[in-house]
Amino acid sequence: MQPFSFATTAQILCESGSAARLGALCRERGAQRVLIVTDPGITRLGMLDGVLPGFAAAGVAVEVFDQVLADPPEAVVLAAVEQARRMAAQLVIGFGGGSSMDVAKLVALLAHPLACQGLEDVFGVGNARGPRLPLLQVPTTAGTGSEVTPIAIVTTGETTKMGVVSPHLLPDLAVLDADLTLGLPPAVTAATGIDAMVHAIEAYTSKLKKNPLSDLLAREALRLLALNLDEAVHNGRNREARQAMLLGACLAGQAFANAPVAAVHALAYPLGGHFHIPHGLSNALVLPEVIRFNAPNAGALYAELAPLLLGERLRSDADRTEQFIAELADLSPRSGLPSRLRDAGVPEDSLPRLAADAMQQQRLLVNNPREVSERDALAIYRAAY
Repeated sequence: MQPFSFATTAQILCESGSAARLGALCRERGAQRVLIVTDPGITRLGMLDGVLPGFAAAGVAVEVFDQVLADPPEAVVLAAVEQARRMAAQLVIGFGGGSSMDVAKLVALLAHPLACQGLEDVFGVGNARGPRLPLLQVPTTAGTGSEVTPIAIVTTGETTKMGVVSPHLLPDLAVLDADLTLGLPPAVTAATGIDAMVHAIEAYTSKLKKNPLSDLLAREALRLLALNLDEAVHNGRNREARQAMLLGACLAGQAFANAPVAAVHALAYPLGGHFHIPHGLSNALVLPEVIRFNAPNAGALYAELAPLLLGERLRSDADRTEQFIAELADLSPRSGLPSRLRDAGVPEDSLPRLAADAMQQQRLLVNNPREVSERDALAIYRAAY
């Protein structure tokens, strides 16, 4: 066994209805002024309506920053930091999808009264330093796992995504409340669920930091997600399936936070940057072809995961790796998602540019079980087109 380290969120609360107690949870941590970081859709849908009264009951002042955009640009992060500083926030809550939780991480870091860095100083691996405000994360989708990862992704310039990776970003508490996900549309449920599956699969095959703990988490995550995805997509009011999806996404997040993701994400990021395709769908679009490309190097590991993905449908008379790839390719059409790049509005003449941009994601590509050249990336995009 090679040496490894493992870090994750200090506490996880997995309980339907638990978000209603957020005010009390903040009070227990000594906070009197709290900033909730979220997106306009959360406000528009009234998803905070059952949460905010609990702050008044706990005697905690609360403000809401609800301007987070998908693939959040630097300006959004800085605006949220400014609001946190203005109210002298003592605790930050990320409430929503991965973008809201990522922004919340950076707000907790940069809005601390003793913060000594600006946003431009913390991009990259291990560059974030100094204290941060207490941080709670409440996912409203079962996908990103951001509630248990030390990573925040920001859009810089027009299309480029950059990451901040530091143990300082690991939250103090993740609250997994299935009630917050009951109203998710089928397409969002499917895309975020497949995103979580990708986290589990890429963690299990991560080249540099794969370890026994991440393997355990990745396997259980994939089992939970595969067992419950169809039910959550087609019967979204099933609370048990929703809670299992949240836990599966969380476990996958813990896995890839310690055994990082690779080429699927590297090729997905340019799709989000150029065409604003949601992250989960971007992953789903390139997933089967990246796995097919990796199979010569990682086929044995994919074969180990095949029973968890297919369950009783796994055939003993067929190649497990091929069954694994075929099942992944079937997830999108079965869930009502586009399965080809052309169906998602990606122009064919953009593929060379996408391949060039994917090469900028060396932070991820070094983890891939098979080396990826620009020519390889272009071939994968063409196969997925």
